[in-house]
Amino acid sequence: MNIPASSVVSPYLFFEGHCDEALAFYQKALGVQVQFLMRYQEGPEPACREAMGDKVMHASFLIGSTLVMVSDGRCSGQTKFDGVSLSLTVPTPADAEQAFAALSDGGTVQMPMSETFFSPRFGMVADRFGVSWMVYVKPEN
Repeated sequence: MNIPASSVVSPYLFFEGHCDEALAFYQKALGVQVQFLMRYQEGPEPACREAMGDKVMHASFLIGSTLVMVSDGRCSGQTKFDGVSLSLTVPTPADAEQAFAALSDGGTVQMPMSETFFSPRFGMVADRFGVSWMVYVKPEN
């Protein structure tokens, strides 16, 4: 099978009970706009409505033109985002510095912002939820 060119891959992040907190953080840090939010209590399954109540069953937001989907998942309390990074490409070094600083609040800097051979500004950070971000300015050609 060949996947149609119009197909899209979107990240889906499970915050294991911390989704509302994550949404608030990304709204403040990156100015994301929540496109959709449904709580378990609004869903069709009575058992889920009762057990999960006001936890987020599904939400989505835009970062630039990229749709990111999120959920509280099974509410285990243990988020784990090993082996994946979200790469945020911004237009200017000032934008990169601002985004990196915002994502670093309560997180862990993995590689400080610096000039690299491939970008005027690049840095890596795991935010307070453990989501790994690579903030990048595309060099001018």
